[in-house]
Amino acid sequence: QVQLVESGGGLVQPGGSVRLSCEVSGLRINEYDMGWYRQAPGLQRELVASISSGGVVYVQDSVKDRFIMSRDDPENMVYLQMNSLLPEDTAVYYCSAYLWQVYFGQGTQVTVSS
Repeated sequence: QVQLVESGGGLVQPGGSVRLSCEVSGLRINEYDMGWYRQAPGLQRELVASISSGGVVYVQDSVKDRFIMSRDDPENMVYLQMNSLLPEDTAVYYCSAYLWQVYFGQGTQVTVSS
């Protein structure tokens, strides 16, 4: 059974940092394209960053130079380091794994507010 469990969200002040973690079981992340999505209220879910099984990195323009995605293959963990956070980064953040189908975790809320 595939499970992706996100953690690390919460309330953070503008300009602050937070690190999201995604613990994956039921698949080997080095065989999958891993990603982080986010969904703000009233908006569609959007891809924030991804790392392909071959190591190709994608980062959305709006978070370039602020967000860094990484993966720890031996631990089967994926991370999203989020720096210089803005109020518009407020969303539920989801970890994903894609090969023949896409799997999502349950999401973790990040709220950027003073």
